[in-house]
Amino acid sequence: MEQHAIEKAKEWASNTYFDAADREEIQKLLDAGDTKEIVERFYKDLEFGTGGLRAILGMGTNRMSKYQVRKATQAVCNHVLDAGSSKKLAISYDSRKFSFEFAKEVAAVCAANGIQAYIYKRLNPVALLSFSVRHHNADAGVMVTASHNPPEYNGYKVFWADGSQVTPPNDKAIIGHYNNIDYKDIKCMSFDEGLNQGLIHWVGEEVENAYYEAIKSKIINPELCQEKGTDLKIVYTPIHGTGLYPCTRALDDMGLTNYLIVEEQAQPDSAFPTVSSPNPENPEALAMAVELMEKENADIVFGSDPDTDRLGVALKHEGEVQYVNGNQIGILMLHYILTNLKEQGKLPPNSYFVKTIVTTDLQKTIADAFAVECFNTLTGFKWICGKMNQLEKTNPEKNFIFGTEESFGYLNHGYVRDKDGVSSVTLMAECALWYKTQGLNLFQALDKIYEEYGFSAEHLLNLNYYGKEGADKIQRIMEKFRNMNPTEICGEKVVHFWDYDKLIEKNMVNGEEMKIDLPATDALGFGFANESRFFLRPSGTEPKIKFYIQIKENEGSLEEKKKKAAAATEKLLDFIQKECESA
Repeated sequence: MEQHAIEKAKEWASNTYFDAADREEIQKLLDAGDTKEIVERFYKDLEFGTGGLRAILGMGTNRMSKYQVRKATQAVCNHVLDAGSSKKLAISYDSRKFSFEFAKEVAAVCAANGIQAYIYKRLNPVALLSFSVRHHNADAGVMVTASHNPPEYNGYKVFWADGSQVTPPNDKAIIGHYNNIDYKDIKCMSFDEGLNQGLIHWVGEEVENAYYEAIKSKIINPELCQEKGTDLKIVYTPIHGTGLYPCTRALDDMGLTNYLIVEEQAQPDSAFPTVSSPNPENPEALAMAVELMEKENADIVFGSDPDTDRLGVALKHEGEVQYVNGNQIGILMLHYILTNLKEQGKLPPNSYFVKTIVTTDLQKTIADAFAVECFNTLTGFKWICGKMNQLEKTNPEKNFIFGTEESFGYLNHGYVRDKDGVSSVTLMAECALWYKTQGLNLFQALDKIYEEYGFSAEHLLNLNYYGKEGADKIQRIMEKFRNMNPTEICGEKVVHFWDYDKLIEKNMVNGEEMKIDLPATDALGFGFANESRFFLRPSGTEPKIKFYIQIKENEGSLEEKKKKAAAATEKLLDFIQKECESA
């Protein structure tokens, strides 16, 4: 492994395709004998996964640079030229280091391949990239982003003509092209030349305005928002990302203009200087917004990540700042949508919503009460939107209502095909306003939902393991749990085991096996007799393994259920961590 990496590094340092400074960066590592860093950069080629690329910035085969961007774009272009029809590609980018430069590289490679490139004049969220693909009737789209990863990362997401991230067979075809491309085979021209030849087009306010009008049409209680919108005092932070203009524009459009911005985090900044990681799932990333909320006596905090596809929420409850988790946000949104549409007589027939396998089943319980169908998909919004696209073709009579995943991603409309942090802000603001008019905050609203539909508590455990050693450790953990075959865990009887790699669901009581009707992926699940469950999977974008815990409690008062669920969660967490330590 070490010698292989050194040979790859020598090849890089001597390859005149790379700029002199970029070759010199690797030569210095070779001269210094920094074997550990060389191995990290060259022990493998950066893989073009099913959604694209994501890695630490830098030179090397296992790092993110303009060379990987060019190579990936040539792969996309090859597939567009094989399978596309319009020969157009839409491009957007976030606030990360080199995002704009990488986006221009994408456009330049497209132009050199004779494909029209449509690139936003200013940085824009994922949702607007998806909207641009559909608006321009493009064959594909590229979003330059590493989402909520730490500052040293950047990435490259690929979308297909329907506006969703690529799924089979398109992802496989692009990966096949990528794996067979040599750098010398990549076509390229300068960005300015592409503009001059009419092959690269700037996308401006006309397309953006069409998007804002589209999501405005999905406001459920527009009169309430216009009449009482200023009653809700909001603190919003884009955490140095793309969200400032889009989210404030959307709030202004609906009449919720009583908001404060965290000024220190308002402007795009690739260093994300005020946070260790710009992830609104983490309380630390919302700390400055929470401080402003307390200072100004605001009602609620919203935070979005760099590409504005995730929403974090915090508020004061029972005298303390509390954070609404991703499952709870989805529960509140879904319940709000269904309750109000039904009350208004606007809930369409044959309505459905889509969630991931690791997202709480309490959402399905709520949907069942409204005769709304639930579809489960693999983790990731590309699968949620893939299901939307499939049903649009096979069952056009069905009406999409909502898409949700526990990792703080939501979609309440069909104008784009990815999670939409902008419309999530407006939906959550509308929901919070509606409850405020009833004298309730969001946690009090959740308690009402729990009382009516049953209680479920969810917890996410992330265990980080870095580099090649970490990747090997994660694989050992997965295999340990895969081969565990337990009859009980923490005193609870195990009745179901799901292996999503082998696509087998096993009844642990009678040994019967059933086929899982989903694409294969490296994920496992354990289901208990009391309807609790937990799942585990390696992250597809970060060096971590994720455990998704769902605890169901059916006996006692709501407070008793919460206490029992907390104790059961701690017990299960202790079991998981001990098993991981020994793997």
